[in-house]
Amino acid sequence: MKSAILSFAMAFAAPAYAQSDLEEGFNGALKGCETWVLDPASWSNGPEPFIKAVGLGAKMGLVESVEAVNLPPAQLRRANHFWRINSTESAGYVLVVSDQLPMCHITGGGNADLQPAIETVLALPAFRSRWEQQSSSIKDGMASTTFRNRQEPAMTIQISRADKPGQRLDRVQLIVTATFQTK
Repeated sequence: MKSAILSFAMAFAAPAYAQSDLEEGFNGALKGCETWVLDPASWSNGPEPFIKAVGLGAKMGLVESVEAVNLPPAQLRRANHFWRINSTESAGYVLVVSDQLPMCHITGGGNADLQPAIETVLALPAFRSRWEQQSSSIKDGMASTTFRNRQEPAMTIQISRADKPGQRLDRVQLIVTATFQTK
């Protein structure tokens, strides 16, 4: 009986998986991307419901502009809004969205290696339940994977990141572009 109680207590004492700040930031950026495109009601009456839906609280903030390296491709630069996601003091993500185009764009960088955190999030059951992998390639040290949203197949997302840990930290380490194909 004593060993059963001890085993029971140890099971509850064992720490559950806790996301790192970099994983939480990337996961939040993805959630923000999906929410912005798939649920316009979350932002149409102001940013507060959107911020609440993303769940990052004060780690995420609306800014007036971002550096050119964080901008989406030229054809997606219309009516953009810029969100900074500060995961650590020296690393994080930028989410760019549009209130006229069904798109979002995420970049990530800083003085921390984002690759392990990105790969962890992409392997999570929660991510895999929302996104189905369509294709994958590696070129010049970057892995690019295209996914289709399981709920809304018209939404695709391409996620490009370093193909292995320990790559250069003096460049953008993550580029994500998602679009929703309207008919």
